[in-house]
Amino acid sequence: MPPKAKFTREEIVEKALDIAAEKGVKSLTARELGTALGCSTRPIFTAFKNMDEVLLEVRKAALGKFEEYARRAMDFSPVYKELGVQMVLFATEHPKLYRLLFMTEKPEAENFDDVFRNLGDMATLSVEVIQRDYDLSYENARLLFKHNWIQTYAIGALIATGVCRFGADEIQDILSREFVAMLMLIKSGKAESCTTIPEKNK
Repeated sequence: MPPKAKFTREEIVEKALDIAAEKGVKSLTARELGTALGCSTRPIFTAFKNMDEVLLEVRKAALGKFEEYARRAMDFSPVYKELGVQMVLFATEHPKLYRLLFMTEKPEAENFDDVFRNLGDMATLSVEVIQRDYDLSYENARLLFKHNWIQTYAIGALIATGVCRFGADEIQDILSREFVAMLMLIKSGKAESCTTIPEKNK
């Protein structure tokens, strides 16, 4: 019979998430995790095949924590602006988890569609909210989400890496200006022409 697990998978992932949040994902080794659990590495590999499997579950848990922040926005108006604020707040309070989710290389990612799929329910919810609140088609709502997510991502990255800090009012102002500008451009019907690079005259 296989050995009985000393810890559940959930308990191991919870402790692994704590390590990743405090020390960064590079510190998440079997030895470090075993020490945090107060045991050898054996219980870890009883519950998981390897550390890659642990890391996969840690990423899922980190995304779940991020989505908790996103859900807070549902109590605010406008909802979508608050989603951006919550994303930046996540980067401020959990910089190493932000870096794990959004600043680690993904060889399979080739364009924004790949990024969108990896954002989970938050991205789908955001587009639905934009469609509802601003009377936009799905395509235009997704375009607005794309541009504002990139802006929000950049602010979060600056904070998560310790390059720059922003005050709460400054963040609100930056996100509001970007959102309103892009919304007006889309409503005018000129958004597509502004994202197309004209060919050089021959």
